[in-house]
Amino acid sequence: MTATFTRMDESDRDAWMGIGKATMELQPEVPKRILSMLRELANVRAGFGVDQLHHSLQTATMARRANASDELVLAALCHDVGKIVSIPNHAAIAAEIMKPYVSSDVYQVLRTHQLFQGRHYFEHFGASPNLRDKFRDEPWFAMAEQFTDEWDQAAFDPAYPVLPLAEFEPLVQQYLGRFPVGM
Repeated sequence: MTATFTRMDESDRDAWMGIGKATMELQPEVPKRILSMLRELANVRAGFGVDQLHHSLQTATMARRANASDELVLAALCHDVGKIVSIPNHAAIAAEIMKPYVSSDVYQVLRTHQLFQGRHYFEHFGASPNLRDKFRDEPWFAMAEQFTDEWDQAAFDPAYPVLPLAEFEPLVQQYLGRFPVGM
């Protein structure tokens, strides 16, 4: 059934039940779309010595090798997918994409990772490297520090042996293939 209304305020329950069913049927496509975005990162260098796919794989590989939770490994893999849309606000984009699939703490890590990473380079742009300090009392602060300082900011080595994207595909399927909680 395809909805025939032309304005939402003229819709009815039957139309929305059809839309809901169609939405549920599309959900299994989400992992494919995210994997496609990750593959597109191979075309984004933005002046770095590695492309952003390698960076994402290196970040996720480092997280996995540090025995991080699957959820945090997934976040490490997907933290920069927003760069496909816009580099300056990539953290917010990636965080909103991942929000329905991860815990609120991991969402906050994704949302703020660029500010946390600023500790390592903001001074070169005349900005404070201490912007992360405003989050010091948050319960996810230590997780964000580890994510950023141990993995993300250190993941630009072209010689680092990264796990292939195929290694992480089951994780992408597991988390992003389900219908989001609260939707």
